[in-house]
Parts: sequence; structure tokens; C-alpha cells
Amino acid sequence: MQPTQQATATPRPGRSGIRRAFFASLTGTALEWYDFAVYSAAAALVFGDLFFPSEDPLTGTLLAFSTYAVGYVSRPLGGFVFGWLGDVIGRKKVLIATLVLIGVATFLIGLLPAYGTVGVAAPIALVVLRFAQGVGVGGEWGGAVLLSSEFGDPRRRGFYASAAQIGPPAGNLLANGVLATLGALLTEDQFLSWGWRVAFLLSGALVAFGLWIRAKLEETPVFKAMEAEGTRPEAPVREVFTTEPRALFAAILSRVAPDVLYAMFTVFVLTYATDELGMSRGSALIAVLIGSSLQVFLIPLAGAVSDRVNRRLLYGCSAVAAGVWPFVFFLMVDGGSWILLVCGVVGGLVIHSFMYGPQAAFVAEQFSPRLRYTGSSLAYTLAGLIGGAIAPLLFTALLSSYDSWVPLALYIAVAAAVTIAGLALGRDADQAGEEETRLVPHATTEPAAEIT
Repeated sequence: MQPTQQATATPRPGRSGIRRAFFASLTGTALEWYDFAVYSAAAALVFGDLFFPSEDPLTGTLLAFSTYAVGYVSRPLGGFVFGWLGDVIGRKKVLIATLVLIGVATFLIGLLPAYGTVGVAAPIALVVLRFAQGVGVGGEWGGAVLLSSEFGDPRRRGFYASAAQIGPPAGNLLANGVLATLGALLTEDQFLSWGWRVAFLLSGALVAFGLWIRAKLEETPVFKAMEAEGTRPEAPVREVFTTEPRALFAAILSRVAPDVLYAMFTVFVLTYATDELGMSRGSALIAVLIGSSLQVFLIPLAGAVSDRVNRRLLYGCSAVAAGVWPFVFFLMVDGGSWILLVCGVVGGLVIHSFMYGPQAAFVAEQFSPRLRYTGSSLAYTLAGLIGGAIAPLLFTALLSSYDSWVPLALYIAVAAAVTIAGLALGRDADQAGEEETRLVPHATTEPAAEIT
């Protein structure tokens, strides 16, 4: 039986409600990537000595970095659990839970006693909290995308969904700003003793702000319509794998190239610039920060552009550019010019923006509304394992084995080809729009709201 107009005509919020949803989405992912950057710095600088003491400093550092990997490994669990809950009990409730989980775990890391105080309980507690962060992150992204995109006009899904994508550059900039401020105000001994904890404790302010915004939100109109119809799934994880496997496969593959390219131009480029080009780490970091600053504006721009042209085509052309640019980049920087390094990093992150901006909308559009949270979360977390999680390690191994940048560029080219294959398997925005219009019939007649 077809649902009636009265059962599904869920009103969409006004402009203030859409703005709140947009910034609620951005806040959660910014917190995630703030944690990402702060944890990376702490693992490299202090965690080895504080939590994994060893006569060999390298061993301690490697053990500290292993806790970083735990955060990636635990993400699929969060995708399964919170994705399922998001399609069954609603987007808003789950997003409040994931934000609290991420924020509390990050805050508690800042309070952990060191190995010298409580012994082996210290590294165990650090691993448990890092695992909890990963679980929360695994459920955060898919819901953040839906929070902003399902409140907004589906004709502008690319722009609204990009709110979740602004989080990485915004979080990185915020983290590096906090670390730079602490570095300027404190001596090295003070930073290593207690200053690093301040960076983790400040996450509490982000959590409080995010909760304040999210608590004021209503459930998304799309989920309300599914509640009215009685079409919420009972076993969404099983349904995604049995009824929408092509959508899941397309979404996973589409995410590989953006993750790998981002790992190159924000993480590995720091190592390459210092070890291979003889530059200072500070100079390389400035190049990354310049590119990240531009991404804060380029990502929503790319999302908006994808609403006006074919989203898959824009994404695909950007993936082709991603496969070509590393060959240009490594030739550019071979002479050790800092200006060319900046241009190369900015070029790479511009290309990344025009994949990453439309990505959230593309991934969400692959799944039917009733399975969208689960499908998006699974795609995000599973793609992260084969993309961003292993990319820095593979870059390091390839450069060490071949002593040449060519295998690195070829690896990125292969990742680009994988993403293009995923885009070819996927579907266009108009098909997803038809499904959403059936749930919220007046969606295409209401004027699009602006974010100001």
C-alpha cells in the first residue's frame, strides 16, 4: 500500500533550523579531527615516555603509535553499532551519543596518570580510551552527513552534506593552533610534563558546544517520515549487505582515492620534505596549514558545485586529476624549493577538496533513506581501513624499498582508478532525490534556504 500524503508530509525547518543542523554536523567532525591531530602529536612527542617506557626510545614511540592504529581498527564496530541504531531509533539520539563518547574519551586521556604512577594500568587505559574514540568516530560521520543533508533541500545535498567534510581541515587547524599556542607559552619541559594534557582537556569545550547545538535539534524530516510510514528497518546491517551490496561496494571504493591523497599531502609530505628534501618540519607544516586553510572554503564550494553539475562527473574528473598530480608534484619539489612545495601541497589539497566536497552526498545517495545511516557508516569505516589507515605505512615502505617517488605516485594512481571504478558502479543524485521526495513530497517545491 502506498503511503498517504498526510502520513509523509513532514514539514522542513526554517533557515535557523537548517543552520543549526549544518553547524552541528561540522562540530562533530571537527572534534574528531582535532583529536586526530592532537593525538598524533602526543604519540610522537610524549606517549612513548609516559605510557610505554623502554630503554629504546624508538620502541616506546612505536608502541605509542600502535594505540593510534587502534582508533582505526575500532571504527567499523562503531559503524555497525551506531549505523544500526541511527536507522532504527533516529539520527539525533545517536549523534548525541557518539559526540559524548568521543569527547569524554578524549578528555579522559588528558587526565590519565602515567606509567610511573600506576604501572601497566596506564597503557591499558590509554588503549581502551583510544578504542572508545574509534567506536564513536565510526558512528559519527554517517550521522553527521545525514543530520545536515536531511534537514536541507535535497537539491542542495552536496552543499549541506559538505558540513561534515569541513571537519578535517577545521579540526587540524584548531589542533595546530592550540599546539602552537602551548608551544609558545610553555617551555619544552612544561609541555612534556603537563602542557600536552591541556590540548586534550580543551576538547571538553568542543563537546559542550556540540551538545548545546545538537540538543536543540529535532529529528530529521526524512526519519520522521519513515516513522510515520512505519518503514524503519529491523535489521539494517543485514539488509545493506543483502539488498544493497552494489551501493555499499560503490561507496567504499569511491572513498579510497580521497583518503590516500589526503594522507600524502597532510601526513607523509611532512616526512618526505624533511627526510628527502632537507627542509625543516616547520616549513613543511606551514605548507600543509596553508592548504588546509583553503580547504575550509573549497570543500563547501565543491559541494555546492556538485549540486549544479553531475556529481559523479565532477568527482570522477577530480579523481583523474588526483591520479596525475603526484607525478607533477614530485617533479616540482625535486629541487627543494619551499615555494614549489607550497604550490604542490595546495594543488593536491585543491584536488582533494573537489573529491571530498561531493563525497558525503554521493555516499549517502547510494542508499535508500531507510538504510542510509547504516550504509554510509559502513562505507566510511571500511573504506578507512583500506585507504587512510594504511596509506602512510605504505608510503613509508615503498620509499624505503625503492628509494624513489615513482612507486608512491603509482600507488596514488591506482587508488584513483579504484575510486573511478566505484563512481562507475554508483548511481546519480536524481535517483536518490526521487526516493526522498516520496517521503517528503513538498521537498522540491520549497525554496532552498541559504546558510549565512
